[in-house]
Amino acid sequence: MRLTKFTDLALRAVMRLAVSPRGDALTTREVAEVVNVPYAHMAKAIARLQHLGVVEARRGRGGGLALTERGRVASVGRLVRELEGEGEVVACEGDPPCPLRGACRLRRALSAAQEAFYAALDPLTVSDLVASPTGPVLVGLVGARPE
Repeated sequence: MRLTKFTDLALRAVMRLAVSPRGDALTTREVAEVVNVPYAHMAKAIARLQHLGVVEARRGRGGGLALTERGRVASVGRLVRELEGEGEVVACEGDPPCPLRGACRLRRALSAAQEAFYAALDPLTVSDLVASPTGPVLVGLVGARPE
């Protein structure tokens, strides 16, 4: 199974925020630069993560992004499910609809495989993802600074 780019960059943002010292909030622009994605894409991902209660954004002086406690202990499987949405692996009801949709066993098999993929991620938390050696590498990442 392949994750959407949106889910991939949202997970990278969460991981980077997870290794930020508490009280040392990053901006959306800084996170985008560090994980090497366009600001507009990162802003959409951060908005979704805020909606999920994983990231808190504070405005003004001393503001920035911070991972919530819920975000630190979040199941990676749950996060991926919520970021990916309820879509199926195949589009049986697409345009045109698949002529096998009423008698096909592939759809059920792919659905089971998708759930197994998520189930493999369920026991992992965001904190697990940033354990060594990943965490120190994330801390050391520096994005391109605007001039």
